[in-house]
Amino acid sequence: MPYDDSVPPTRRARPFLAAAALAALCLTTITGCGGSPDTAEGKGTDASASPSASAAPEASPSASLPQGPLTGRTVVIDPGHNPRNREHTEEINEQVDIGTGRKECDTTGTSTDDGYAEARFTLDVSHRLRELLQAQGARVLLTHDDDRPFGPCIDERARIGNEAKADAVVSVHADGSAVGNRGFHVILPAAVKGGGADTSKIVKSSADLGARIAGHFVRTTGSAPSNYIGGGTGLDTRDDLGGLNLSTVPKVFVECGNMRDPKDAALLTDARWRQKAAQGMADGIAAHLKG
Repeated sequence: MPYDDSVPPTRRARPFLAAAALAALCLTTITGCGGSPDTAEGKGTDASASPSASAAPEASPSASLPQGPLTGRTVVIDPGHNPRNREHTEEINEQVDIGTGRKECDTTGTSTDDGYAEARFTLDVSHRLRELLQAQGARVLLTHDDDRPFGPCIDERARIGNEAKADAVVSVHADGSAVGNRGFHVILPAAVKGGGADTSKIVKSSADLGARIAGHFVRTTGSAPSNYIGGGTGLDTRDDLGGLNLSTVPKVFVECGNMRDPKDAALLTDARWRQKAAQGMADGIAAHLKG
């Protein structure tokens, strides 16, 4: 769920973004695109695995990076929310400047009906994604790593990517929508200019990043694009998210699925599926950076 977590279910991606998504999907061989994740490879969860189980060891941030196709590139991963935000509601409700207005510093995020928190999910997937990108030689930074009492605030999250001069920033999330609403979507920055916000230089590059992630996410996870946001493209454009409005480098949010739907929740709580989700994002990021 995004930091600013209200979104009309009828919002649709803009036409040129929808076209970009379809083009990205056509670039890859996709089985069952548009179908239910019930038929996806991600089905068949390990009932004995805990929601936070790790299918792959986490790479040490200080480890020397191998040389690879992403050597010299910087990627910032932004794990949505913070597991302890719920203990600091006063702090996260403080208003911060998002360029075109003011919004809460951060939000608590959502969870599955069984209590698996979005903030735990996003950290787990972010660790997996970091390892995959580092294996290709990328320099990878996280906006936080469960090392803060709350936050960081949405304006600081954007600033971390900007100051790192990141080649790509991906904010990892899971949605909290109604039962029956299923699938993933990628949120792209709208053209916004006002106050401290100016996305004019990153709209096109962010759209490419998002479309490539969407295409690879379908192929790798087997999950279909959202059936309730994005008009079947898996892409949604928003102008109300501070993390996007304040970014000066290519950035997208990835909503990996709906935690409030039991079928999607079964995927999101499966360590093997989370590894596939990280792989899909890593492949999309790499494709974007390689051009």
